[in-house]
Amino acid sequence: MCGIVGAIAKRNVVPILIEGLKRLEYRGYDSAGVAVVDGKDNGKLQRVRSTGRVAELEKLSQAEHVSGELGIAHTRWATHGVPSEKNAHPHISGGISVVHNGIIENHDELRARLRSQGYVFLSDTDTEVIAHLVHSFYKGGATLFDAVRRTTAELIGAYAIAVVSENDRTHLVVARHGAPLLLGLGEGENFAASDASALIQVTQKIVYLEDGDCAEVKLDRVTIVNAKGDVVERPVHISQLSASAVELGNYTHYMQKEIFEQPMAVANTLEMVTSAQSVSPQLFGAEAGRIFSDIDSVLILACGTSYNAGMVARYWLEGVAGIPCSVEIASEYRYRESVPHPRTLVITVSQSGETADTLAALQYAKSLGLLYSLSICNVPESALVRASDLRFLTRAGPEIGVASTKAFTTQLAALILLTMVLAKLRGRLTTERETELLHQMRHLPTALANVLHVEPQIKMWAEKFATRHHALFLGRGIHWPIAMEGALKLKEISYIHAEAYAAGELKHGPLALVDKHMPVVAIAPKDALLEKLKSNLQEVRARGGELHVLADQDTKLTDAEGLHVIRMPDHAGILSPILHTIPLQLLAYHAALERGNYVDKPRNLAKSVTVE
Repeated sequence: MCGIVGAIAKRNVVPILIEGLKRLEYRGYDSAGVAVVDGKDNGKLQRVRSTGRVAELEKLSQAEHVSGELGIAHTRWATHGVPSEKNAHPHISGGISVVHNGIIENHDELRARLRSQGYVFLSDTDTEVIAHLVHSFYKGGATLFDAVRRTTAELIGAYAIAVVSENDRTHLVVARHGAPLLLGLGEGENFAASDASALIQVTQKIVYLEDGDCAEVKLDRVTIVNAKGDVVERPVHISQLSASAVELGNYTHYMQKEIFEQPMAVANTLEMVTSAQSVSPQLFGAEAGRIFSDIDSVLILACGTSYNAGMVARYWLEGVAGIPCSVEIASEYRYRESVPHPRTLVITVSQSGETADTLAALQYAKSLGLLYSLSICNVPESALVRASDLRFLTRAGPEIGVASTKAFTTQLAALILLTMVLAKLRGRLTTERETELLHQMRHLPTALANVLHVEPQIKMWAEKFATRHHALFLGRGIHWPIAMEGALKLKEISYIHAEAYAAGELKHGPLALVDKHMPVVAIAPKDALLEKLKSNLQEVRARGGELHVLADQDTKLTDAEGLHVIRMPDHAGILSPILHTIPLQLLAYHAALERGNYVDKPRNLAKSVTVE
């Protein structure tokens, strides 16, 4: 979602800020801006904002000779107020400039109070109240640091903010609550950002701020005060991100790159078991053995693609491990009455670990007395990981494309591993079955690489899909959530309306939609439900529907009039859902290309949804 970069140095920070914004473009945005304190002009603020891409902001900054040794920058994803220059960050009030991620829920009452004090609002944003509120305390004699702290004490909602003043060129002030923010430590210069990827060009030393922290960032040091007002030390982490990891290389789009990185991403995720003879609870943390032995049910909380991963995991956990499992959409879970059971393992699944709805759902689960939590996440120092008792890192590497690909398959790899551990602890995994599953997991990266070879056939499908306005995805059993993921991907980047159904539900309503203009995608693995699925497919053909089937080698499905079949090169048994995901990702990608869409930054969407 929105991105923040801040810097103080003994050099012009504008190139640093702009480069940081470029590295945050993957999060999604509709406008961008930069504000710096000009050291050559009596410390006056210079601000440039644009509703175009960061590259356009860079050109404007150069044209207007924006330069300074202290500054903040921002990419905005509209919540309050339409995308426009007046609503773009940074916002200014009396020489104070602010950038903000999050949503201020009490902005209306703050706006009314500030107007009564004579402040004039020039934007439709909730953020402008922060700028005016900081200025109101600052002009009353508070230091910038104290003015920011007094301001945050009055804010209700989620925020990560960075503030500079033209009257004080010695530091910038940052604060966070419910939205990610971190500091970057340099040599005689320091930085702030909402994502470590924004700073990899200047430092690998990262300090993650906790909720309620407020920090004063100077050239030679940073001072952090927690929510209680105590000065605290937060640990310094060495970021493992590299510039090459977030560069396109030989690929045209990040989504394309990340689809083809999946064999390696899954191999990295499963590295700890590829040479092992057995699985161990310690894969999920030192306390995992004790916690796993004390649970008798599982609750999975997630959003979007991660929710679909959780739906697949429910089939594994109940079918293999024999443990009751429920899956909740995180954004809905805390707004309904549920029946908590204290011996439930709460599993949160997230690529970024900063998804606001999932974080809030975890806190709500804890408030109900659910004792144990496990985070499956791709970012080691994310808020979700830090809030959980146990954690498993998916090791997918940076995922830049908004439409999640390798995050999904690595989440599935982590969840099948968890299933095996829980099954073993519950006496439902024989030594022979454990050995067999480990062998399948070792072969999985190779199987994924083989599946990528169906791309030429998928391109042919995509040419037809690109001309359609609707599509239907069908799956049975554990492949129904994969159909859901396929439909989600097509919607996200091709803008073709798509729905997914359990194939057995076809005759209970969706069949009314089927005609020659409605392409139907079906996932047809060689499993116990294959014959049932074939009957569902006949229902589609009888209504003139155009079928596109992803079939295993021995399903005896062949091309015919209105029936197009792609044969999968491998059958992975229980791991089959992971393999069948790949062609659906490729279908969405190539359909989007055929329609001329901006694949990596689909309209209206953001990569990391850090507001409710």
